[in-house]
Amino acid sequence: MTGGLDLAEAPTPPSPRSAARKTALVSLALVLAIIGALAGGYYFAMRPVTLKIAVGPANSDDLKVVQALTQAFTQTKGHVRLRPVQTDGATASADALAAGKADLAIVRGDVDVPKNAQAVATLRKNVVVLWSVPGKGKKKGAKITKIAQLAGRRVGVVGRTQANVNLLKVILQQYSVDPAKVDIVQFPANEAAEAIRTQKADAYLAAGPVNSKITSDAIAASAKDGGTPTFLAIDSADAIAQNHPVYEASEIPAGTYGGSPPRPDDEVKTISFSHHIVARKGVSDTTIASFTRQLFAVRQQLVTEFPLAAKIETPDTDKDAVIPAHPGAAAFVDGEEKTFLDKYSDYIWWSLMALSAMGSIGAWFAGYLKKDERNTNSHLRERLLDMISAARKSETAEELDQMQAEADDILRDTLRCFDDGAIEEPALTAFNITLDQFHVAVADRKAVLSSLPQGLQRAGAQFRAAGNA
Repeated sequence: MTGGLDLAEAPTPPSPRSAARKTALVSLALVLAIIGALAGGYYFAMRPVTLKIAVGPANSDDLKVVQALTQAFTQTKGHVRLRPVQTDGATASADALAAGKADLAIVRGDVDVPKNAQAVATLRKNVVVLWSVPGKGKKKGAKITKIAQLAGRRVGVVGRTQANVNLLKVILQQYSVDPAKVDIVQFPANEAAEAIRTQKADAYLAAGPVNSKITSDAIAASAKDGGTPTFLAIDSADAIAQNHPVYEASEIPAGTYGGSPPRPDDEVKTISFSHHIVARKGVSDTTIASFTRQLFAVRQQLVTEFPLAAKIETPDTDKDAVIPAHPGAAAFVDGEEKTFLDKYSDYIWWSLMALSAMGSIGAWFAGYLKKDERNTNSHLRERLLDMISAARKSETAEELDQMQAEADDILRDTLRCFDDGAIEEPALTAFNITLDQFHVAVADRKAVLSSLPQGLQRAGAQFRAAGNA
């Protein structure tokens, strides 16, 4: 057909399939955005966390165990990593934790534990060993067999920490011995054996693990030159534990420190206290739960090099515990540790709801902004309907060509509205039906006009022009 807009020549409106594909792509983009946000949140929550742990003194078993744990955590690529902060001892470590300079610390249970400290694990238990050494030569005196006989005597404390001196005073007071009447001296651990050999004290106190090498060496030094150390039993251990909950009644098994005859030759009653791994209250429950899980997972790996690692125990989770357990450690011990979904399911659900609501609001707002464009297109469609009637009454091909040119503009505007989302597929379908009817009307009218003589067409046109005038 010539002189008109054929359907095959007109721009083809988007098909429902292409529109559906567009919607699918938008939906896929939204889903990928949500998945990306969730993946980012998971990575943020599960990324490795480094905790600073205060421990000391230098060359101590505690420091060596922590260094081994640091390496093990790194090798196993655990969620929690450690960074040791070396201190002068358990008291200094407690101070570092209290000041917020460390996240974890190795502290003694019988020192002032910081108020912001919560137990994560019991690293080891220490027993108190009290023994006397028989004097020789000029220093030979009455044999000391009981704690009550220490009044007026010199007692050597192995180690530089004031905590051991305080411990001795607690024991003396339990036996009604005034600490002021006891000459208390301290010896560094590496000088204890020499001090004992040179008889610098009448009795000695050492505190450490049952199999402590420092204590064993000190007792062995007491047995040199045929001497026989006498172990002083703390028979009132239960009473001390009752009055001072940080201590426990304990026993030293016969033969613990070797020798022949065995040292001691019988079980000796004493008191014990623990070294704890504690955490700051502010440290995340999730992080401490992960640390506790990793700690007990690698514990057996360390036993070969550090036998004391086998003594690591879970914390006391009772509400009346001397050092309250950290909620994260308690969750691990009690089997109440939450998974990632348990902890963040509410956040995920609310995030999805928020995204859905935002999408709905965005769609409504976008539709509201396109209201004027949609109304304009509706008027254009009405104009196309009017053009169908006008085409059926047209008297010249030129008028029909002008109407087709206007129809082209309306088609172009409609396609733009569809691409912008101002109109939906049903509206586009209705427009296509109207456009088809217009083309049919134009084609029919052109067929009629082409069958009329040229003179009659011109006369009809002049008659209408005169009527309009």
